[in-house]
Amino acid sequence: MTIDHVLGAELGRPGFRADVAPVLRLRPGTGATVAFHTDDAVYRELHEHGDLAKLAAPINPVTGPVYIEGAEPGDALAVHVHDILLPEYGWSQSLPGAGALAHRMPDSVMSRRIPIDAEGVHVTDRHVVPPRPMIGCIGTAPAAGVGSTIMPTTALGGNMDLTDVAPGATVYLPVEVEGGLLSIGDIHAVMARGESSFVAIEAAGVAIVSIDLVKDAGYRAPRVETADEWIFVGLGDPVQESIRRGYEDVFDTLVDVHGWDPMDAYAVMSAVVHSELGGPTGSEAPDPLHPFRAVGAVTLHRLPKSVL
Repeated sequence: MTIDHVLGAELGRPGFRADVAPVLRLRPGTGATVAFHTDDAVYRELHEHGDLAKLAAPINPVTGPVYIEGAEPGDALAVHVHDILLPEYGWSQSLPGAGALAHRMPDSVMSRRIPIDAEGVHVTDRHVVPPRPMIGCIGTAPAAGVGSTIMPTTALGGNMDLTDVAPGATVYLPVEVEGGLLSIGDIHAVMARGESSFVAIEAAGVAIVSIDLVKDAGYRAPRVETADEWIFVGLGDPVQESIRRGYEDVFDTLVDVHGWDPMDAYAVMSAVVHSELGGPTGSEAPDPLHPFRAVGAVTLHRLPKSVL
């Protein structure tokens, strides 16, 4: 694949923000490809000294931002993921206070360097699994403040940790500021849906994407399109609110966009639209004293294209 633009990992920084000068201006719809190199320095540091208090590298830096010509508030960026290149190793770690089983794991950093080769991802000495590279953190800049690259996930994206954000998928991200200001980071070599430890097999890598623009999209949360599905992201606290908002977006798409009868839409949704918990990062800002404790929920709602 021809790469038209290369953005180095040195352009990574924490947070999605509108006051950072764009590193690239791009005209949408040209098919031009951009390679976003991402960084794993924080995991390397933790592996070497095992102390969160001594970290010098930021957690989940995102490379960018890229300014998309013509993008205005109310539009959406359509980010087509063409490929994700992985290095020769990644990281698996257990961090104090993070993950669903923090109460079962030691109150200290535990770390493993995970080889990645032609055989697969060597999660343990006995478990070699096929790589399923994905982008964990992708989003646009908010009109005010800073969008976190850790948590929460917001209407503009962020650290969504969705396994579907993988080669062949298109990610639709709402735009709040002129140019959108797209940034990408946090590549995983492989991750289970849910990411129980909050740290899957993390890796420095390269995401190769192209970008289109959807004018007046009016999306209130990210969406992901794959070959077979439209995946609607729900956000809210508690989880029931996240589910309701995701269902509303599916329903409105069927009724308002595709012209379905409301009862037809409700019946089909109950029959074939599967819902599940998304990434572990929550939808509300966590308590500052417990920055890895998620509040609210990210949910996914899968609409098969075959019913449209």
